[in-house]
Amino acid sequence: MPFAIGANSRIRTNTPAENAYNALDFSNKDISLRQLRLSTGLRINNAADDVAGYITSRALHARNGSLRGAINTVGDASNVANITMDSLANINDLMVKIKDATAQAASGAMGTDEKVALAKASYRMVQQIQTVVDSTVFGGAQLLSGAYSANFIIGFDAENSLLSLNIDLQTNNQDFNIKNNFFDVNALHTEQFAGIEGFDMRDFDKVNMLDLGIFSIDRIGNTLTSLANALNNANKVASYLGGISNRLTSQEELLKNQIVNYNAAISRIEDADIAKEQLQLVKSQFLQQASLTSLAQANQNPSAFLGLLQR
Repeated sequence: MPFAIGANSRIRTNTPAENAYNALDFSNKDISLRQLRLSTGLRINNAADDVAGYITSRALHARNGSLRGAINTVGDASNVANITMDSLANINDLMVKIKDATAQAASGAMGTDEKVALAKASYRMVQQIQTVVDSTVFGGAQLLSGAYSANFIIGFDAENSLLSLNIDLQTNNQDFNIKNNFFDVNALHTEQFAGIEGFDMRDFDKVNMLDLGIFSIDRIGNTLTSLANALNNANKVASYLGGISNRLTSQEELLKNQIVNYNAAISRIEDADIAKEQLQLVKSQFLQQASLTSLAQANQNPSAFLGLLQR
């Protein structure tokens, strides 16, 4: 705190000049500070500017970075769910066609040749189902192979513990709510297609003129029932993925809103108020000019007393 010291005739110590110099130095530093804040747009440019605010803003920046990473992971999980649902919809369409062909073969008007032709056409669609399964891939992993399971980090709690979501497409996932808990759409590799015990889609290729097999009168009813149940099971898995997709959509919206709110909090802590800083800059510039004038005047004071020595 400066004090106005005068009414003396000392020339060795020029206190008024020192006060003016200190005021000038303070104004210069304040001008530099305001110019830095105006040029960077930040009120806190280093920890010394606001120790507590610096800690808080750094923590918020770190959390925001984690949330942005979580959004990317949520996007990956959504891709897995959407790709799989799309493939299941494709498989569903193929199974409907197979079921329609089987229902057509059940007609008494159909001859053996027609039934064999329908069975062979159905088997081509069975092969296509396997192609759909084999080509349903994300991140180098087969999604419908019956072995896919992955955890996706979708958030963090206050202690930075991971919050995860699991997408489990393994054949024994109980969330599918399928009898025997065995969902497998590898049409060319399983005897329990889509969780239907004893239903082997490869049997369509075994239908021939001498043995109608699953298209025979005593078995075609069971074939139709198995296809209907398989369709229902595929829809259950699609429903499971739909629930996951809805949760991921909600989580993505939450993360986006949190990032916006954290950005607002960071801005309130570390961003400069441009109007206020400009006002302070003008004030300091006026004080700088006044201090320069005062310093010049104070430096003239000793010379007035030096005149006494010449008389």
